[in-house]
Amino acid sequence: MSKNKISKGKFNGINACANDKGVINAAAMDQRGSLKKSIGKAMGHDATDDDLTNFKICVTEVLTPYASAILMDPEYGLPTLAHRAPGTGVLLAYEKTGYDAATKGRLPDLLDEWSVRRLVEAGANAIKILLYYNAFDDKKINVRKHAFIERIGAECKALDVPFFLEPLAYDDNFDEKGLEFAKLKPKYVAAYMTEFSKDRYGVDILKVEVPVNMKYVSGTKAYNGSEAAYTKEEAMKLFKDASDSATKPFIYLSAGVSDDVFRETIELAGQSGSNFSGVLCGRATWQDGVAIFGSQGKDALIAWLKGRGVENIKALNEVVFKYAKPWTTIYSGKENMEIG
Repeated sequence: MSKNKISKGKFNGINACANDKGVINAAAMDQRGSLKKSIGKAMGHDATDDDLTNFKICVTEVLTPYASAILMDPEYGLPTLAHRAPGTGVLLAYEKTGYDAATKGRLPDLLDEWSVRRLVEAGANAIKILLYYNAFDDKKINVRKHAFIERIGAECKALDVPFFLEPLAYDDNFDEKGLEFAKLKPKYVAAYMTEFSKDRYGVDILKVEVPVNMKYVSGTKAYNGSEAAYTKEEAMKLFKDASDSATKPFIYLSAGVSDDVFRETIELAGQSGSNFSGVLCGRATWQDGVAIFGSQGKDALIAWLKGRGVENIKALNEVVFKYAKPWTTIYSGKENMEIG
């Protein structure tokens, strides 16, 4: 059997973002505009760039001892990197936050003053891109998105650095938090996992949504109690089906749900036999600290993070480490990989 080839830089970069068992339990802190607004709302006036950076520093300082890596933005987050725990990997975001709502297709764009080379020089072990993607959208829109990802994949290959892609499913005809989209979501997630597993894109790790909306899964604690899109057993099959559609390692994102809902989600994924290799979790761990920072300041936030924030990430890690598989698993293990 021929071995799966991977370059030394990509192999080392992924491992820098994983723990010693090859599982990725990373913290996400690359939120920008939305987080700044939330901080400002809690303060009762507009937050400054320094407020945003200081919030990120606090989270990085307290939570990275419990994370294999930190996902940060280069616009406000670079000062935080000096505050991370020793051995914590660094993922840096390359995309502009948000999208132009006036233009159809939620088209992506890159940060004007950055390149993969510059992000690596700033300390990145890996590059992350967020892409809104609907596999069933207008073909012209998706051709543009495919070409966009191909360019970034080529840029990462040239710099020999891992490429983490975060596709987010959407459909402009539906409320993405509603019941009808919940029924469609498994198909949309599986479709983008299949598409971006193709070698032409140069993606090394897929950072994906879970294929179900937990509040519509009957028989779970997260269930809203009124409308169901799937039973717990059906949801587990959907987790496994989406997992089987990927031929690249993948990790789950928390998508802003609460810490207890995300833990239950990962438990369900694990029980389904999903082949996931960890998580990149942001707001589920620290979002309740925003109001504390805004109303009571930095010291109060640090105290909250050292208590509840650490409890959140430790509890999540326990579930992740129980079920997640090393990122090399999809390649039948390190022994079946040709590195160099």
